[in-house]
Amino acid sequence: MKRGTAVRSAVLGLSAVGLLGACGGQPEQTPANGDAVTTTAQRLVSPPPTLSGGFMNYLGTLPVGGAVASNTGTTAAYEGFKLTVAAHAQVALEVTHLGTGVGVDTGLFVYGPKDASGSYGARILFQDDDSGYGELSKIPLATFDKAGEYLVVVGWSNGLGKQYRLQASCVGGACVTNPTPAPASAPVTLAQFPLEPSLQALLDTGNAYREDMFSFLDRYDFAWPYSTPATLDAAAAAVLAKSEYKGYRTYPTPATYTYAAFEPQMYWQYRPLHPALLAAYGEPGENVQVKSYFRTFSTGPNGDNWRWLNVILFPVSRHVIVYEQTAHEI
Repeated sequence: MKRGTAVRSAVLGLSAVGLLGACGGQPEQTPANGDAVTTTAQRLVSPPPTLSGGFMNYLGTLPVGGAVASNTGTTAAYEGFKLTVAAHAQVALEVTHLGTGVGVDTGLFVYGPKDASGSYGARILFQDDDSGYGELSKIPLATFDKAGEYLVVVGWSNGLGKQYRLQASCVGGACVTNPTPAPASAPVTLAQFPLEPSLQALLDTGNAYREDMFSFLDRYDFAWPYSTPATLDAAAAAVLAKSEYKGYRTYPTPATYTYAAFEPQMYWQYRPLHPALLAAYGEPGENVQVKSYFRTFSTGPNGDNWRWLNVILFPVSRHVIVYEQTAHEI
């Protein structure tokens, strides 16, 4: 993930723009001449630069379950909105087709939470360029582990002087009102996100220790709007459905561990990851569980390989961590 520069809330010297409620302004209009709506390839919208020089207008509040609308003006720029959430809220963010002018090309960036000094920090938690309609931006799942105020920044590369509409929708977790129990065998749908940089550093240190041992670590989140937790079996099924893990599907006797009991299963050079993962993604008292699979194969004489796939479910935090541990004969 790209690292941004420090972003702070500020009202900078751009024109004031009114905020709209959940309806989010007027829909875009079809061209009067009846021509088909087309899009043209635009360059990627880069993350915001430093605050010096007044790069961004801080407009106000984006409510979960509502929308705001503004105007791109005539030059490339950025605008920011604060988003206040409870711990473990899961939100979808989108610059919507409805209410956004034809041809607008946007980027979305999320920072936070805001600290005591008023800073949202340097790291981009979530970002997207063109996952929405045409060249509009969409983040289908943003999981906020900590309660607080976050900054959602909309940027655009083409100042067309047209309206855009930014929407925040609750998709799971703490923002769901009156959640119901999960249906039987409710599936888990995974979305991949970058690791915390500190975890990647620990993994890299372990991987540098021996040439015949190497491990992989991936983070996935899943939207969960229910009052009862996802099951470890559902999380494991979602991981095994990925093509890169298909070699483990036929393993007949996967083992299940509590998180504490899982630590001895890790090669010792990777064990610093054990408390670090819990600190990064866990909650006090959370029933974190691990399901482990094994496979072995040979690539020829003196070419035996051993691999363990470990699916770690954080049911409260809505994270699934995949830790794959490998070794090979030398």
